[in-house]
Amino acid sequence: MLRMTTGLDSLVDEKFLRLKGKRVGVLCHPASVDRHYVHMLDRMREEKVDVKAIFGPEHGFLGQAQDMIGVGNTPKHAAFGCPIHSLYGDSFASLSPAPEQLEGLDVLVIDLQDIGTRYYTFVWTAVLCMRVAAKVRLPLLVLDRPNPLGGDVMEGGGVDAPFQSFVGLYDVPVRHGMTVGEMLELVKAEEKLDVPLEIVKARGWKRERLLPDMQYAWVFPSPNMPTYDTALVYPGMCLLEATNASEGRGSTRPFEIVGAGYADGQKLADALTALNEPGVVFRPLAFQPTFHKFAGKLCGGVQVHVTNAVDFHSFRVGLRFVRTLAELWPKKFQWRKEPYEFVADKNAFDLLTGTSAYREAFASDKALLDVYQARESRVSAFIDRRRDVLIYK
Repeated sequence: MLRMTTGLDSLVDEKFLRLKGKRVGVLCHPASVDRHYVHMLDRMREEKVDVKAIFGPEHGFLGQAQDMIGVGNTPKHAAFGCPIHSLYGDSFASLSPAPEQLEGLDVLVIDLQDIGTRYYTFVWTAVLCMRVAAKVRLPLLVLDRPNPLGGDVMEGGGVDAPFQSFVGLYDVPVRHGMTVGEMLELVKAEEKLDVPLEIVKARGWKRERLLPDMQYAWVFPSPNMPTYDTALVYPGMCLLEATNASEGRGSTRPFEIVGAGYADGQKLADALTALNEPGVVFRPLAFQPTFHKFAGKLCGGVQVHVTNAVDFHSFRVGLRFVRTLAELWPKKFQWRKEPYEFVADKNAFDLLTGTSAYREAFASDKALLDVYQARESRVSAFIDRRRDVLIYK
């Protein structure tokens, strides 16, 4: 098996020579580690890199906050003495750095482990940083990492303009098959941003390779993304965030263990199994979340076991899962009523799927699948859009 190394590994190997003598800003999180599990900031401290500002995405620089919990700024980092700026506060405006927070920097280094799913917000934090950097002419240095879901498989249509949000900031499929570096190249090209952008490649990664095909350890990038298996089901099971059913937060396997206080696990598993979706088994179970939805209450549900990652269509399964819940328990099932990712005037399911068409097709499974097929035709256009910016051919 070919060993893969990240962009950070390359900088560690060269002892950060390209950053010497520069005033450096860093956008990172707990998964910004090298192949020896040492965090990039510790490596920078060893090599006396002049870090002047640190930026943390959703969940905080330390990765401590749960979903949609705002994080405040920290005046001083213990080792570098520089401020830690939160890029996830109490408004959409808080998601972008203020231009004055970039003042005095010579370069902004970005190292974020993404999971290749449109709703996973780290890649959009990087995009928002690039847009501000373009305004102040600040160069970006991106330490790229592999997409753990591979670079070839895509699913989930796109985002219609009225439904753009922090879980769909750009018109790309739910499972987009791109790295953070490639996504930045795409946005830079399509928006014609005048910003110096250098990508340090993940050496040894090939588009067809999923995480198990690499000698690349999983370091969970957010509190509820503990394993690769979680990332595999996330493109579909994250849709439960838009409902009153539990996506498994507060359980030992979030997004894999899913259900509701009003659901019967065996009845749900039987209905899901009857859908004949390939590459997946639905095992009935009961669980009691320790926090979040149904905290402390007994829930019926299933564990989603992926038996063949190549055949498994996570987004399609998620759509049919939500519809099955609504069909089996129509008097109990509800759409989320609270604002979602700073948007209060649109249904959260529409924001996640990028359209109102799926929700409007819930009358039948056939209608839902018809919308799915029609929306999937947009993936071909996306393949053409991204072709010229791909870093890993």
